Amino acid sequence: MIRRRLVFYTTSLSGGGAERVWAVLASEFARRGHDVTLALDFDASENRGFIAPEVKVRVLGVRHFRSVLALGALIAETDPELVISAIGGSDIKALVASLPFGRRRVVTSFHGYLANESRLFGFLHFVLARLWTWWSLATVCVSDGLRRDVIERWHAVAARCVRIYNPIAVEGTDPGLTTEALARRDRIVVGVGRLVAVKGFPFLVRAFAAMKDRDARLVILGAGPEREAILAEATRLGVADRLELPGYVAAPWEWYGKARCFALSSEVEAFGNVVVEALAHGLPVVATACDGPSEILDDPRLGVIVPQGDVEAFARALDASLADPGDPAPRMARAGEFSVDAAVDRYEALFERVIAGPLR
Repeated sequence: MIRRRLVFYTTSLSGGGAERVWAVLASEFARRGHDVTLALDFDASENRGFIAPEVKVRVLGVRHFRSVLALGALIAETDPELVISAIGGSDIKALVASLPFGRRRVVTSFHGYLANESRLFGFLHFVLARLWTWWSLATVCVSDGLRRDVIERWHAVAARCVRIYNPIAVEGTDPGLTTEALARRDRIVVGVGRLVAVKGFPFLVRAFAAMKDRDARLVILGAGPEREAILAEATRLGVADRLELPGYVAAPWEWYGKARCFALSSEVEAFGNVVVEALAHGLPVVATACDGPSEILDDPRLGVIVPQGDVEAFARALDASLADPGDPAPRMARAGEFSVDAAVDRYEALFERVIAGPLR
């Protein structure tokens, strides 16, 4: 292994999936002996626990102009062989900050669809995808479906776009979990995600209310602006007494260990870190038809994919999963295919390729 100087860059260590992925990647590269700096626009604590002590953390500043200047100064100071960025605004700023240094050195990434974006830089990330992917050494897409979207819809440079699934770090799993032990658990359906419209949690509440099992409970972990809308829908449908909203939980392992099945109700999902987490804990997954979950759940023993908007089908799948959650072993085995080591091996191979020049 050649020891490389690397700068990972994203907005913060807040509670998003991409932010966690960057914390996990930076940490594993540092553990493997690389010289790693993690650059952030602002400090946040939610994913701080995933940062290894070997990683040097630098906070740049929240204003775009200031953070571009600070990132440029960091590049001048450390002369990294690669800058690896995540989230639309960070990709654009990394490319701009590296421009004065005379050579391409940025690997960018896509972690979601345009529907996941709410700010100008996120919009520009897609609209000008051809420019950004041409300018980058390579662009990582976290699923085949997302790669197809940025190439076919947004005209990204296909030769520069590679698919690498996310590294998923999980804790608290029970390798000895049996079919019988899973079936003896309380009838809890758990969902995890930011409480935003694109995650479809009001739909999940409607499906939960349509279930035949009237003793089941629904637990949704996460925080966000849709919380009151979710509660209002649960109240309207008469299931508020069986709904729990504990808020953001940095380590949801305890809830995975209590639940009998997992539900993902997103309108779009580029990958679905939480799907792999649930599988690692042996849970059957009921998911709406999105690119990421559809790629992960490639065997009927892992879970059920339900058409978007079909409340009754989702309710039937939840009822069936609670009545017979099945064998956790193949789910745990599938989750192992998305391990941190497997993902970092692929990133490391990509980095060695692009240090010699852009993908062609």
